[in-house]
Amino acid sequence: MTSPWQQVLNKIDDYRWEIPRTYKEGMRVPGLIFASESMLQDIREEHSLDQVVNVAFLPGIVNYSLAMPDIHWGYGFPIGGVAATRITDGVISPGGVGFDINCGVRLLRTNLTEQEVRPRIKQLVADFFTNVPSGLGSEGKIRVSEKELNRVMLKGSAWAVEQGFGEPADITVTEEAGCIKTADPDRVDSKAKKRGIPQLGTLGSGNHFLEIQVLDAIYEPDTARVMGIEEIGQVLVLIHTGSRGLGHQICSDHVALLGAAVKKYGINLPDRQLACAPVESPEGQDYLAAMACAANYAWANRQCIAHWVRESCVKVFNKSRRDLGLEQVYDVAHNIAKIEEHTVDGKKIKLCVHRKGATRAFPAGHPYIPAPYRQIGQPVLIPGDMGRYSFIALGTELAMKQTFGSTCHGAGRLQSRSQAKRSLRGTDIAKALEARGITVMAANVGSLAEEASEAYKDVADVVEVIHQAGISRKIARARPIGVVKG
Repeated sequence: MTSPWQQVLNKIDDYRWEIPRTYKEGMRVPGLIFASESMLQDIREEHSLDQVVNVAFLPGIVNYSLAMPDIHWGYGFPIGGVAATRITDGVISPGGVGFDINCGVRLLRTNLTEQEVRPRIKQLVADFFTNVPSGLGSEGKIRVSEKELNRVMLKGSAWAVEQGFGEPADITVTEEAGCIKTADPDRVDSKAKKRGIPQLGTLGSGNHFLEIQVLDAIYEPDTARVMGIEEIGQVLVLIHTGSRGLGHQICSDHVALLGAAVKKYGINLPDRQLACAPVESPEGQDYLAAMACAANYAWANRQCIAHWVRESCVKVFNKSRRDLGLEQVYDVAHNIAKIEEHTVDGKKIKLCVHRKGATRAFPAGHPYIPAPYRQIGQPVLIPGDMGRYSFIALGTELAMKQTFGSTCHGAGRLQSRSQAKRSLRGTDIAKALEARGITVMAANVGSLAEEASEAYKDVADVVEVIHQAGISRKIARARPIGVVKG
């Protein structure tokens, strides 16, 4: 059966497709989807393109309602959605950030090779599993009072480093230096704080993971070397988690509050999941301040986990941290809204950029990029599923012009969690991965089917789209050999 979208999408080139503004009355801008023709076959089958259209109704939105090639159905915005709204007359929407505020990834490089790690991979995975609390509702090893939690939310990564979790060099190569300064713990209610207190320093569940990887392709060797990515066979560690129950509760609270604001400010929306408020309104500012608290908590969370990863490596290999070379490459946020300056219609203006399941991808020379990488551009970390690959890419000038300096964030789901479990019923996922040389441990082995390769797009296809479209440059690729899942 022919999809109705077949007649709607205008092909710009092999990797960009437009939903015209005339498609539905009320759209303020067109939709722009980054995808290959083969990917569109799956994208058309779900409702994420309807969500791209809905986002185009937001007051103050400029240029396009954007979708990255890893797009799939989400709450309000599609996951893989990007939208920028004017500060003066635009809105902020929690659905454009998501429930797991500042879910993101942190990459560590090592001096280890696959040859050195293979004989101890089971021991290393087991030590990660023991040392880093994981699983649904998991509680961490760190105990903080509400007063101390407020400091975490204010200081982010710096709080963790002050407590001995990591070092100042980590902060240098973390997006926003691991802290959004507009955070205000007074804008976070007691229920959210109660959920956040026991979960600091935990991996969580779902698609969160610790992954031991082996570098197996380098596309730009000189550029990769700047990031400490040296040679094929080098071992890396990727950490993927976010703000846990704290961020989820903050999103839930503000979706309800901004639902009332929609009526107060007379905003017409095609979907109530797009609940929003003017950026400069009290409600909008409250959400941004609370969101920043969750973002800072997430950076502190990943900072603590990175410290324990280093501890485990030192223990398993009986070498010093320096000898192991466990240096941070970068840390990026995937679910966040930022106030940034961009050029629109030839003029530089401040915008509220929503990135939901999307990565900031600023080009070389941008002042927001840390000094070590300013000459090459911002590193972009793109994890795949636990059976295939992850990529390291760089932001580009074209991304600044077309996507507000944004790119994809991962593989993107093909199947819902329940669909994946049904389709793989009876399959021993851990055993299948072991047969391919990938050791996996999970807090809930039964949930592995939800995260199997079959549930996801091939991240290599996703990355090829953003590379060919010019909104990121692929620099290196790594494959998993050990995985800890929440």
